[in-house]
Amino acid sequence: MILIIDFGSQYNQLIARRVRESKVYCRIAPPTISIEAIKEIRPEGVILSGGPSSIYEKTSPKADPAIFELGVPILGICYGMHFMIDALGGTVKGAGKREYGFAELHIKDREGLFKGLEDNASCWMSHGDSIDSTEHLPPGIHVTASTDNTEAAAVAFKEKKMYGVQFHPEVEHTPQGKAVIDNFLFDICGCEPSWSMKSFAEEAVAEIRDTVKDGKVILGLSGGVDSSVAALLIHKAIGDQLTCIFVDNGLLRLDEAKKMKANFKSRLNMNIRFVKAEKRFLSALKGVVDPEKKRKIIGKTFIDVFEEEARRIKGVEFLAQGTLYPDIIESVSTFGGPSVVIKSHHNVGGLPRRMKLKVVEPLKYLFKDEVRRLGVELGLHEDLVQRQPFPGPGLAVRIIGDITARRLNVLKQADAVLLEEIRAGGYYRKLWQSFAVLLPLKSVGIMGDKRTYENVVAIRAVTSRDAMTADWARLPHKLLGIISNRIINEVKGVNRVVYDISSKPPSTIEWE
Repeated sequence: MILIIDFGSQYNQLIARRVRESKVYCRIAPPTISIEAIKEIRPEGVILSGGPSSIYEKTSPKADPAIFELGVPILGICYGMHFMIDALGGTVKGAGKREYGFAELHIKDREGLFKGLEDNASCWMSHGDSIDSTEHLPPGIHVTASTDNTEAAAVAFKEKKMYGVQFHPEVEHTPQGKAVIDNFLFDICGCEPSWSMKSFAEEAVAEIRDTVKDGKVILGLSGGVDSSVAALLIHKAIGDQLTCIFVDNGLLRLDEAKKMKANFKSRLNMNIRFVKAEKRFLSALKGVVDPEKKRKIIGKTFIDVFEEEARRIKGVEFLAQGTLYPDIIESVSTFGGPSVVIKSHHNVGGLPRRMKLKVVEPLKYLFKDEVRRLGVELGLHEDLVQRQPFPGPGLAVRIIGDITARRLNVLKQADAVLLEEIRAGGYYRKLWQSFAVLLPLKSVGIMGDKRTYENVVAIRAVTSRDAMTADWARLPHKLLGIISNRIINEVKGVNRVVYDISSKPPSTIEWE
Protein backbone atom coordinates (compact mmCIF):
# COMPACT_ATOMS: atom_id res chain seq x y z
CA MET A 1 0.00 0.00 0.00
CA ILE A 2 1.05 3.55 -0.82
CA LEU A 3 -0.33 6.44 1.24
CA ILE A 4 -0.92 9.73 -0.58
CA ILE A 5 -1.06 12.84 1.58
CA ASP A 6 -3.39 15.32 -0.11
CA PHE A 7 -2.28 18.94 0.16
CA GLY A 8 -5.10 20.09 -2.13
CA SER A 9 -3.63 19.44 -5.57
CA GLN A 10 -5.98 19.37 -8.53
CA TYR A 11 -3.93 16.36 -9.64
CA ASN A 12 -4.12 14.24 -6.48
CA GLN A 13 -6.58 11.83 -8.09
CA LEU A 14 -4.20 11.42 -11.01
CA ILE A 15 -1.45 10.38 -8.61
CA ALA A 16 -3.74 7.69 -7.21
CA ARG A 17 -4.69 6.54 -10.69
CA ARG A 18 -1.08 6.23 -11.82
CA VAL A 19 -0.21 4.16 -8.75
CA ARG A 20 -3.18 1.85 -9.27
CA GLU A 21 -2.46 1.53 -12.98
CA SER A 22 0.82 -0.01 -11.87
CA LYS A 23 -1.23 -2.55 -9.84
CA VAL A 24 -0.27 -1.10 -6.48
CA TYR A 25 -3.05 -0.19 -4.06
CA CYS A 26 -3.11 3.31 -2.60
CA ARG A 27 -5.26 5.53 -0.44
CA ILE A 28 -5.51 9.28 -0.04
CA ALA A 29 -5.49 10.93 3.38
CA PRO A 30 -5.54 14.55 4.59
CA PRO A 31 -2.38 16.06 6.09
CA THR A 32 -4.16 16.02 9.46
CA ILE A 33 -3.81 12.24 9.62
CA SER A 34 -1.96 11.23 12.78
CA ILE A 35 1.34 9.39 12.86
CA GLU A 36 -0.38 6.65 14.84
CA ALA A 37 -2.95 6.21 12.06
CA ILE A 38 -0.18 6.04 9.45
CA LYS A 39 1.63 3.39 11.47
CA GLU A 40 -1.56 1.34 11.61
CA ILE A 41 -1.89 1.59 7.80
CA ARG A 42 1.73 0.43 7.44
CA PRO A 43 2.36 1.89 3.97
CA GLU A 44 5.33 0.77 1.90
CA GLY A 45 5.79 4.40 0.89
CA VAL A 46 4.28 7.88 1.14
CA ILE A 47 3.63 10.38 -1.64
CA LEU A 48 3.16 14.03 -0.69
CA SER A 49 0.92 15.70 -3.28
CA GLY A 50 1.14 19.17 -4.74
CA GLY A 51 -1.16 21.97 -3.67
CA PRO A 52 -2.16 25.58 -4.31
CA SER A 53 -0.53 27.03 -1.18
CA SER A 54 2.96 28.39 -0.55
CA ILE A 55 4.81 26.62 2.25
CA TYR A 56 5.89 29.92 3.85
CA GLU A 57 2.27 31.06 4.28
CA LYS A 58 0.91 30.78 7.83
CA THR A 59 -2.25 29.01 6.65
CA SER A 60 -0.54 26.51 4.37
CA PRO A 61 -1.44 22.84 5.10
CA LYS A 62 1.23 20.82 6.87
CA ALA A 63 1.53 17.22 7.96
CA ASP A 64 3.23 16.03 11.14
CA PRO A 65 7.02 16.30 10.48
CA ALA A 66 7.35 12.98 12.31
CA ILE A 67 6.34 11.41 8.99
CA PHE A 68 9.99 11.76 7.96
CA GLU A 69 11.04 9.56 10.89
CA LEU A 70 8.85 6.59 9.92
CA GLY A 71 11.62 4.96 7.92
CA VAL A 72 9.51 4.52 4.76
CA PRO A 73 10.37 6.01 1.35
CA ILE A 74 8.81 9.41 0.63
CA LEU A 75 8.19 11.20 -2.67
CA GLY A 76 7.27 14.88 -2.55
CA ILE A 77 5.62 16.38 -5.64
CA CYS A 78 5.70 20.18 -6.10
CA TYR A 79 4.22 21.54 -2.82
CA GLY A 80 4.90 18.14 -1.29
CA MET A 81 8.58 18.62 -2.10
CA HIS A 82 8.48 22.11 -0.59
CA PHE A 83 6.94 20.75 2.61
CA MET A 84 9.68 18.14 2.82
CA ILE A 85 12.46 20.67 2.26
CA ASP A 86 10.98 23.09 4.78
CA ALA A 87 10.38 20.40 7.43
CA LEU A 88 13.96 19.14 7.11
CA GLY A 89 15.45 22.62 7.59
CA GLY A 90 15.71 23.98 4.05
CA THR A 91 14.30 27.18 2.56
CA VAL A 92 11.64 27.64 -0.13
CA LYS A 93 11.02 31.07 -1.65
CA GLY A 94 8.91 32.68 -4.35
CA ALA A 95 10.58 31.91 -7.68
CA GLY A 96 12.14 34.72 -9.69
CA LYS A 97 10.77 33.04 -12.80
CA ARG A 98 7.63 30.99 -12.39
CA GLU A 99 7.15 27.88 -14.51
CA TYR A 100 3.82 26.81 -15.95
CA GLY A 101 3.57 24.28 -18.75
CA PHE A 102 6.26 22.29 -20.52
CA ALA A 103 9.90 22.43 -19.43
CA GLU A 104 13.02 20.53 -20.40
CA LEU A 105 14.32 18.42 -17.51
CA HIS A 106 18.11 17.94 -17.38
CA ILE A 107 18.81 14.79 -15.37
CA LYS A 108 22.05 14.77 -13.36
CA ASP A 109 21.60 11.56 -11.38
CA ARG A 110 20.02 8.60 -13.16
CA GLU A 111 19.81 6.41 -10.09
CA GLY A 112 16.67 6.13 -7.99
CA LEU A 113 13.75 8.04 -9.49
CA PHE A 114 15.35 8.54 -12.89
CA LYS A 115 16.60 5.02 -13.51
CA GLY A 116 16.28 4.17 -17.21
CA LEU A 117 15.28 7.69 -18.26
CA GLU A 118 16.98 9.75 -20.94
CA ASP A 119 19.31 12.58 -19.88
CA ASN A 120 16.86 15.19 -21.16
CA ALA A 121 13.11 14.74 -20.80
CA SER A 122 10.01 16.89 -21.14
CA CYS A 123 8.03 17.53 -17.97
CA TRP A 124 5.02 19.53 -16.84
CA MET A 125 5.59 22.38 -14.41
CA SER A 126 3.05 24.34 -12.39
CA HIS A 127 4.72 26.36 -9.64
CA GLY A 128 5.51 29.85 -8.42
CA ASP A 129 7.89 28.80 -5.61
CA SER A 130 11.19 26.94 -5.68
CA ILE A 131 14.51 26.30 -3.98
CA ASP A 132 16.58 28.98 -5.67
CA SER A 133 19.98 27.71 -4.56
CA THR A 134 21.60 24.47 -3.42
CA GLU A 135 22.67 26.41 -0.33
CA HIS A 136 19.01 26.37 0.74
CA LEU A 137 18.76 22.59 0.70
CA PRO A 138 18.82 20.65 3.99
CA PRO A 139 21.98 18.67 4.84
CA GLY A 140 22.20 15.34 3.01
CA ILE A 141 19.92 16.36 0.11
CA HIS A 142 21.37 16.93 -3.34
CA VAL A 143 19.99 18.01 -6.73
CA THR A 144 19.22 15.20 -9.19
CA ALA A 145 17.65 17.24 -12.03
CA SER A 146 17.20 20.83 -13.12
CA THR A 147 15.53 22.98 -15.78
CA ASP A 148 16.64 26.23 -17.34
CA ASN A 149 14.61 28.16 -14.74
CA THR A 150 14.81 25.87 -11.71
CA GLU A 151 18.10 24.57 -10.35
CA ALA A 152 16.48 22.14 -7.91
CA ALA A 153 13.83 20.61 -10.18
CA ALA A 154 14.39 17.28 -8.42
CA VAL A 155 16.24 16.35 -5.23
CA ALA A 156 17.17 13.22 -3.32
CA PHE A 157 18.14 12.19 0.21
CA LYS A 158 19.11 8.67 -0.80
CA GLU A 159 20.26 7.58 2.64
CA LYS A 160 16.69 7.99 3.93
CA LYS A 161 14.98 7.22 0.62
CA MET A 162 13.42 10.67 0.38
CA TYR A 163 12.88 12.22 -3.02
CA GLY A 164 11.30 15.40 -4.34
CA VAL A 165 10.29 16.61 -7.79
CA GLN A 166 9.22 20.12 -8.72
CA PHE A 167 7.37 18.85 -11.81
CA HIS A 168 4.24 16.67 -12.00
CA PRO A 169 5.04 13.08 -13.04
CA GLU A 170 1.37 12.07 -12.69
CA VAL A 171 0.08 14.11 -15.66
CA GLU A 172 0.13 12.88 -19.24
CA HIS A 173 2.10 16.00 -20.25
CA THR A 174 5.14 14.44 -18.53
CA PRO A 175 5.83 11.62 -21.05
CA GLN A 176 8.20 9.67 -18.78
CA GLY A 177 6.25 10.44 -15.61
CA LYS A 178 4.93 6.88 -15.28
CA ALA A 179 8.50 5.58 -15.31
CA VAL A 180 9.36 8.00 -12.48
CA ILE A 181 6.42 6.79 -10.40
CA ASP A 182 7.18 3.14 -11.18
CA ASN A 183 10.79 3.62 -10.09
CA PHE A 184 9.52 4.97 -6.78
CA LEU A 185 6.99 2.16 -6.33
CA PHE A 186 9.11 -0.81 -7.30
CA ASP A 187 12.81 0.07 -7.00
CA ILE A 188 12.62 2.40 -4.00
CA CYS A 189 9.56 1.16 -2.04
CA GLY A 190 9.87 -2.49 -3.06
CA CYS A 191 6.18 -2.83 -3.91
CA GLU A 192 4.83 -5.79 -5.87
CA PRO A 193 2.34 -5.27 -8.76
CA SER A 194 -0.22 -7.52 -7.09
CA TRP A 195 -3.33 -5.35 -6.73
CA SER A 196 -6.15 -6.22 -9.13
CA MET A 197 -9.93 -6.28 -9.20
CA LYS A 198 -9.81 -9.95 -8.30
CA SER A 199 -7.81 -9.26 -5.16
CA PHE A 200 -9.99 -6.23 -4.37
CA ALA A 201 -13.14 -8.34 -4.69
CA GLU A 202 -11.76 -11.00 -2.37
CA GLU A 203 -10.79 -8.42 0.25
CA ALA A 204 -14.08 -6.53 -0.11
CA VAL A 205 -16.18 -9.68 0.28
CA ALA A 206 -14.25 -10.59 3.44
CA GLU A 207 -14.61 -7.06 4.81
CA ILE A 208 -18.35 -6.96 4.10
CA ARG A 209 -18.87 -10.30 5.87
CA ASP A 210 -16.81 -9.13 8.83
CA THR A 211 -18.77 -5.86 9.04
CA VAL A 212 -22.29 -7.16 8.46
CA LYS A 213 -22.00 -10.57 10.16
CA ASP A 214 -25.60 -11.81 10.54
CA GLY A 215 -27.18 -8.41 9.92
CA LYS A 216 -29.48 -7.40 7.10
CA VAL A 217 -28.61 -4.82 4.44
CA ILE A 218 -30.76 -2.70 2.14
CA LEU A 219 -29.44 -1.06 -1.00
CA GLY A 220 -30.97 1.38 -3.45
CA LEU A 221 -30.65 -0.25 -6.84
CA SER A 222 -30.89 2.28 -9.65
CA GLY A 223 -29.78 0.08 -12.54
CA GLY A 224 -26.59 2.07 -13.04
CA VAL A 225 -23.10 0.60 -12.95
CA ASP A 226 -22.23 1.76 -9.42
CA SER A 227 -25.25 0.43 -7.54
CA SER A 228 -25.35 -2.72 -9.68
CA VAL A 229 -21.73 -3.65 -8.96
CA ALA A 230 -22.16 -2.77 -5.28
CA ALA A 231 -25.27 -4.96 -5.12
CA LEU A 232 -23.59 -7.93 -6.78
CA LEU A 233 -20.49 -7.61 -4.58
CA ILE A 234 -22.55 -7.48 -1.39
CA HIS A 235 -24.83 -10.30 -2.60
CA LYS A 236 -21.74 -12.42 -3.20
CA ALA A 237 -20.66 -11.73 0.39
CA ILE A 238 -23.93 -12.20 2.30
CA GLY A 239 -26.53 -13.57 -0.15
CA ASP A 240 -30.17 -13.11 0.92
CA GLN A 241 -29.17 -10.91 3.84
CA LEU A 242 -29.21 -8.17 1.19
CA THR A 243 -32.50 -6.67 0.02
CA CYS A 244 -32.28 -4.32 -2.94
CA ILE A 245 -34.89 -1.60 -3.27
CA PHE A 246 -35.63 -0.14 -6.67
CA VAL A 247 -37.36 3.20 -6.28
CA ASP A 248 -39.20 4.27 -9.41
CA ASN A 249 -39.10 8.00 -8.76
CA GLY A 250 -40.28 8.95 -12.22
CA LEU A 251 -36.91 10.58 -12.89
CA LEU A 252 -35.36 7.58 -14.63
CA ARG A 253 -34.90 6.81 -18.31
CA LEU A 254 -37.66 5.43 -20.48
CA ASP A 255 -38.76 1.89 -19.44
CA GLU A 256 -36.02 1.66 -16.81
CA ALA A 257 -38.16 -0.34 -14.34
CA LYS A 258 -38.92 -3.03 -16.93
CA LYS A 259 -35.24 -3.42 -17.77
CA MET A 260 -34.36 -3.67 -14.09
CA LYS A 261 -36.76 -6.54 -13.50
CA ALA A 262 -35.37 -8.40 -16.49
CA ASN A 263 -31.70 -7.87 -15.60
CA PHE A 264 -31.64 -8.42 -11.85
CA LYS A 265 -34.67 -10.24 -10.55
CA SER A 266 -34.81 -12.75 -13.40
CA ARG A 267 -31.15 -13.18 -14.42
CA LEU A 268 -29.32 -12.73 -11.12
CA ASN A 269 -32.03 -14.04 -8.77
CA MET A 270 -31.52 -11.22 -6.30
CA ASN A 271 -33.94 -10.16 -3.58
CA ILE A 272 -35.44 -6.93 -4.98
CA ARG A 273 -38.41 -4.80 -3.97
CA PHE A 274 -39.91 -2.40 -6.51
CA VAL A 275 -41.46 0.80 -5.15
CA LYS A 276 -43.54 3.17 -7.25
CA ALA A 277 -43.00 6.69 -5.96
CA GLU A 278 -43.22 8.99 -9.01
CA LYS A 279 -46.09 11.11 -7.68
CA ARG A 280 -44.34 11.55 -4.35
CA PHE A 281 -41.12 12.84 -5.91
CA LEU A 282 -42.85 15.12 -8.41
CA SER A 283 -45.00 16.60 -5.66
CA ALA A 284 -41.91 17.35 -3.56
CA LEU A 285 -40.13 18.91 -6.57
CA LYS A 286 -43.04 21.05 -7.75
CA GLY A 287 -41.90 24.60 -8.46
CA VAL A 288 -38.27 23.92 -7.46
CA VAL A 289 -35.72 25.23 -9.98
CA ASP A 290 -32.51 25.50 -7.94
CA PRO A 291 -30.34 22.42 -8.72
CA GLU A 292 -28.95 22.08 -5.20
CA LYS A 293 -32.45 22.18 -3.74
CA LYS A 294 -33.51 19.54 -6.26
CA ARG A 295 -30.68 17.24 -5.17
CA LYS A 296 -31.42 17.72 -1.49
CA ILE A 297 -35.17 17.15 -1.96
CA ILE A 298 -34.54 14.01 -4.01
CA GLY A 299 -32.02 12.76 -1.44
CA LYS A 300 -34.39 13.38 1.46
CA THR A 301 -37.37 11.82 -0.32
CA PHE A 302 -35.25 8.85 -1.31
CA ILE A 303 -34.23 8.31 2.32
CA ASP A 304 -37.85 8.69 3.45
CA VAL A 305 -38.87 5.92 1.05
CA PHE A 306 -36.03 3.81 2.39
CA GLU A 307 -37.13 4.35 5.95
CA GLU A 308 -40.61 3.14 5.11
CA GLU A 309 -39.28 0.06 3.34
CA ALA A 310 -36.82 -0.61 6.15
CA ARG A 311 -39.71 -0.78 8.63
CA ARG A 312 -41.23 -3.55 6.52
CA ILE A 313 -38.02 -5.59 6.70
CA LYS A 314 -37.28 -6.74 10.21
CA GLY A 315 -33.73 -6.55 11.50
CA VAL A 316 -32.22 -4.14 8.97
CA GLU A 317 -28.99 -2.66 10.30
CA PHE A 318 -27.13 -1.43 7.23
CA LEU A 319 -27.71 0.80 4.21
CA ALA A 320 -25.39 0.04 1.28
CA GLN A 321 -24.45 2.69 -1.26
CA GLY A 322 -22.52 2.76 -4.53
CA THR A 323 -20.46 5.80 -3.56
CA LEU A 324 -17.28 6.24 -5.64
CA TYR A 325 -14.06 8.15 -4.97
CA PRO A 326 -14.91 11.09 -7.30
CA ASP A 327 -18.26 11.47 -5.46
CA ILE A 328 -16.42 12.02 -2.21
CA ILE A 329 -13.79 14.30 -3.72
CA GLU A 330 -16.32 16.64 -5.35
CA SER A 331 -18.46 16.82 -2.22
CA VAL A 332 -15.95 17.38 0.57
CA SER A 333 -12.50 18.80 1.11
CA THR A 334 -9.92 16.04 1.39
CA PHE A 335 -7.10 18.09 2.86
CA GLY A 336 -8.86 19.24 6.00
CA GLY A 337 -9.37 22.86 5.01
CA PRO A 338 -12.10 24.99 3.46
CA SER A 339 -12.93 24.19 -0.14
CA VAL A 340 -15.67 25.02 -2.59
CA VAL A 341 -18.27 22.29 -2.99
CA ILE A 342 -18.94 22.00 -6.73
CA LYS A 343 -22.15 20.06 -6.24
CA SER A 344 -23.54 17.75 -3.61
CA HIS A 345 -24.02 14.07 -4.38
CA HIS A 346 -27.15 12.20 -3.42
CA ASN A 347 -25.23 9.34 -1.83
CA VAL A 348 -22.60 11.30 0.06
CA GLY A 349 -22.97 12.64 3.57
CA GLY A 350 -24.61 11.68 6.82
CA LEU A 351 -27.95 9.95 7.12
CA PRO A 352 -30.64 11.34 9.40
CA ARG A 353 -30.10 10.12 12.97
CA ARG A 354 -33.63 8.76 13.07
CA MET A 355 -32.74 6.27 10.34
CA LYS A 356 -30.36 4.42 12.66
CA LEU A 357 -28.68 2.50 9.83
CA LYS A 358 -24.96 1.98 9.42
CA VAL A 359 -23.50 2.70 5.99
CA VAL A 360 -21.72 0.13 3.82
CA GLU A 361 -19.82 1.64 0.88
CA PRO A 362 -17.66 -1.08 -0.69
CA LEU A 363 -16.74 1.01 -3.76
CA LYS A 364 -15.87 4.30 -2.07
CA TYR A 365 -12.16 4.08 -2.90
CA LEU A 366 -12.63 3.06 -6.56
CA PHE A 367 -12.74 5.08 -9.75
CA LYS A 368 -15.38 4.44 -12.40
CA ASP A 369 -13.20 2.39 -14.73
CA GLU A 370 -12.14 0.23 -11.78
CA VAL A 371 -15.79 -0.37 -10.90
CA ARG A 372 -16.43 -1.53 -14.47
CA ARG A 373 -13.51 -3.96 -14.26
CA LEU A 374 -14.83 -5.18 -10.92
CA GLY A 375 -18.23 -5.78 -12.53
CA VAL A 376 -16.61 -7.94 -15.21
CA GLU A 377 -14.70 -9.83 -12.52
CA LEU A 378 -17.99 -10.51 -10.70
CA GLY A 379 -19.68 -11.75 -13.88
CA LEU A 380 -22.05 -8.84 -14.48
CA HIS A 381 -23.53 -8.66 -17.97
CA GLU A 382 -21.32 -6.62 -20.31
CA ASP A 383 -24.17 -4.36 -21.46
CA LEU A 384 -24.75 -3.32 -17.86
CA VAL A 385 -21.08 -2.99 -16.96
CA GLN A 386 -20.50 -0.65 -19.89
CA ARG A 387 -23.52 1.56 -19.20
CA GLN A 388 -22.73 5.24 -19.26
CA PRO A 389 -22.92 7.04 -15.88
CA PHE A 390 -26.35 8.29 -14.86
CA PRO A 391 -26.74 10.88 -12.08
CA GLY A 392 -28.31 9.83 -8.79
CA PRO A 393 -30.97 12.54 -8.99
CA GLY A 394 -31.78 11.24 -12.47
CA LEU A 395 -33.41 13.44 -15.08
CA ALA A 396 -34.17 16.08 -12.43
CA VAL A 397 -30.75 17.60 -13.05
CA ARG A 398 -31.20 17.36 -16.81
CA ILE A 399 -34.41 19.35 -16.77
CA ILE A 400 -33.38 22.95 -16.25
CA GLY A 401 -36.15 24.68 -14.37
CA ASP A 402 -39.44 23.30 -13.08
CA ILE A 403 -39.99 19.55 -13.22
CA THR A 404 -43.40 18.34 -14.41
CA ALA A 405 -44.72 15.04 -15.72
CA ARG A 406 -45.07 16.58 -19.17
CA ARG A 407 -41.51 17.93 -19.28
CA LEU A 408 -40.21 14.58 -18.01
CA ASN A 409 -41.99 12.77 -20.81
CA VAL A 410 -40.44 15.09 -23.41
CA LEU A 411 -36.93 14.52 -22.04
CA LYS A 412 -37.35 10.75 -21.70
CA GLN A 413 -38.34 10.42 -25.33
CA ALA A 414 -35.56 12.75 -26.54
CA ASP A 415 -32.98 10.90 -24.46
CA ALA A 416 -34.17 7.53 -25.78
CA VAL A 417 -33.79 8.72 -29.38
CA LEU A 418 -30.33 10.09 -28.66
CA LEU A 419 -29.03 6.88 -27.06
CA GLU A 420 -30.54 4.75 -29.81
CA GLU A 421 -28.66 6.68 -32.48
CA ILE A 422 -25.43 6.86 -30.43
CA ARG A 423 -25.50 3.05 -30.20
CA ALA A 424 -26.41 2.62 -33.86
CA GLY A 425 -23.52 4.88 -34.85
CA GLY A 426 -21.05 2.81 -32.81
CA TYR A 427 -20.25 5.61 -30.37
CA TYR A 428 -21.82 4.43 -27.12
CA ARG A 429 -18.71 2.64 -25.84
CA LYS A 430 -16.44 5.42 -27.11
CA LEU A 431 -18.16 8.10 -25.02
CA TRP A 432 -18.05 8.63 -21.28
CA GLN A 433 -21.56 10.07 -21.30
CA SER A 434 -24.15 11.15 -23.83
CA PHE A 435 -27.52 12.55 -22.86
CA ALA A 436 -30.20 15.12 -23.59
CA VAL A 437 -30.98 18.21 -21.52
CA LEU A 438 -34.33 20.03 -21.58
CA LEU A 439 -33.76 23.77 -21.46
CA PRO A 440 -36.04 26.25 -19.65
CA LEU A 441 -36.85 28.22 -22.78
CA LYS A 442 -38.78 27.96 -26.01
CA SER A 443 -38.04 29.09 -29.53
CA VAL A 444 -40.01 29.90 -32.64
CA GLY A 445 -40.16 27.30 -35.37
CA ILE A 446 -42.13 26.26 -38.44
CA MET A 447 -43.84 22.88 -38.77
CA GLY A 448 -46.29 22.14 -41.58
CA ASP A 449 -46.31 25.81 -42.62
CA LYS A 450 -47.46 26.72 -39.13
CA ARG A 451 -45.67 28.74 -36.49
CA THR A 452 -44.55 26.77 -33.42
CA TYR A 453 -43.23 27.92 -30.10
CA GLU A 454 -41.73 24.84 -28.49
CA ASN A 455 -38.96 23.46 -26.29
CA VAL A 456 -35.21 23.42 -26.93
CA VAL A 457 -33.21 20.26 -26.25
CA ALA A 458 -29.45 20.35 -25.76
CA ILE A 459 -27.29 17.33 -26.56
CA ARG A 460 -24.29 16.61 -24.35
CA ALA A 461 -21.63 14.04 -25.30
CA VAL A 462 -18.20 13.89 -23.66
CA THR A 463 -15.07 11.78 -23.58
CA SER A 464 -13.24 11.15 -20.31
CA ARG A 465 -11.23 8.60 -18.35
CA ASP A 466 -12.54 9.21 -14.86
CA ALA A 467 -14.94 12.21 -14.93
CA MET A 468 -12.39 14.40 -13.15
CA THR A 469 -11.82 16.09 -16.52
CA ALA A 470 -13.80 15.72 -19.75
CA ASP A 471 -13.80 17.00 -23.31
CA TRP A 472 -16.77 17.43 -25.63
CA ALA A 473 -17.02 14.68 -28.21
CA ARG A 474 -16.39 15.52 -31.87
CA LEU A 475 -19.37 13.56 -33.17
CA PRO A 476 -19.85 13.43 -36.96
CA HIS A 477 -22.14 16.13 -38.30
CA LYS A 478 -24.15 13.47 -40.08
CA LEU A 479 -24.87 11.68 -36.78
CA LEU A 480 -25.79 14.93 -35.06
CA GLY A 481 -28.10 15.71 -37.96
CA ILE A 482 -29.87 12.36 -37.63
CA ILE A 483 -30.30 12.84 -33.87
CA SER A 484 -31.66 16.35 -34.30
CA ASN A 485 -34.02 15.37 -37.09
CA ARG A 486 -35.44 12.41 -35.18
CA ILE A 487 -35.95 14.32 -31.93
CA ILE A 488 -37.73 17.20 -33.64
CA ASN A 489 -39.90 14.87 -35.73
CA GLU A 490 -40.68 12.23 -33.11
CA VAL A 491 -40.79 14.09 -29.79
CA LYS A 492 -43.87 16.26 -29.55
CA GLY A 493 -43.07 19.65 -28.03
CA VAL A 494 -39.51 20.09 -29.37
CA ASN A 495 -38.61 22.23 -32.38
CA ARG A 496 -34.91 22.95 -31.82
CA VAL A 497 -31.83 20.87 -30.88
CA VAL A 498 -28.42 22.34 -29.94
CA TYR A 499 -25.05 20.71 -29.18
CA ASP A 500 -22.97 21.52 -26.08
CA ILE A 501 -19.26 22.01 -26.91
CA SER A 502 -18.00 22.81 -23.39
CA SER A 503 -15.22 20.91 -21.62
CA LYS A 504 -14.69 20.11 -17.93
CA PRO A 505 -13.26 22.29 -16.54
CA PRO A 506 -14.49 25.02 -16.72
CA SER A 507 -17.92 23.42 -17.19
CA THR A 508 -19.15 20.29 -15.44
CA ILE A 509 -20.41 17.25 -17.34
CA GLU A 510 -23.97 17.56 -16.08
CA TRP A 511 -25.70 20.90 -16.52
CA GLU A 512 -26.86 20.97 -12.91
